[in-house]
Amino acid sequence: MKPSSITAFFPAYNDERTIGGLVAAALDVLSQVTHDYEVLVVNDGSNDQTRRVLDDLAARHPARVRVVHHPRNLGYGRALRTGFSHARKEWVFYTDGDGQYDPWEILDLIAALQPDVDVVNGYKLARCDPLYRIVIGRLYSRFARLAFGIRLRDVDCDFRLIRRSVFDHLTLESDTGTICVELIRKLQDLGCRFVEVPVSHSHRLFGSSQFFNFPNLCRVAVHLLRLWLRLFRERSPSANPRWQPRPQYDA
Repeated sequence: MKPSSITAFFPAYNDERTIGGLVAAALDVLSQVTHDYEVLVVNDGSNDQTRRVLDDLAARHPARVRVVHHPRNLGYGRALRTGFSHARKEWVFYTDGDGQYDPWEILDLIAALQPDVDVVNGYKLARCDPLYRIVIGRLYSRFARLAFGIRLRDVDCDFRLIRRSVFDHLTLESDTGTICVELIRKLQDLGCRFVEVPVSHSHRLFGSSQFFNFPNLCRVAVHLLRLWLRLFRERSPSANPRWQPRPQYDA
């Protein structure tokens, strides 16, 4: 079984040296899955040549590649929110524009689909980052599971395939990287069914992380606290799952 249509979406910030290859790989792999696909990139106010690279790709592939430019850097969460709102197809795949994940592994996510699955979530087989980022990432994931009731093993693995229609039933508000915790928590509250799939993770060849770094840790803690308080206020203890049985997709 396979999806009838897919949007592959990349948030990009100063990714001039990686985003072109990611878009090309996504076009190749999606053409093997379905005839109805698109690649969407949200340029989050990059100040390098990312805009030029993306505009050139869109001009060369007008039927397949769409680009949304933020006038300035609005944050990772805002870039994801823009991408989800602009996706047109039945399924939305997204990963980061820095090239640490391999778009060809979309096929592994698709292989895990079943008619009642709403989210296929990757988890890193091994994290290829500096030691301090590995430690921070593990602490962050453990804290998210404990404080927010996240049931996934790897909440910060941004390699996901999500049924687009679920976004008609939830509202995301985060502008920062904490959006991943908000997204997964709200999908859980909807009663969505998850499947987890192991994926590869590569060393970052260019640029640096905007989220897991020491100067940013205090801001991350503040954003997590605000998110926890907001979710606590929003969620009724008696709320029932609202997500209903899913439509079939192509055999």
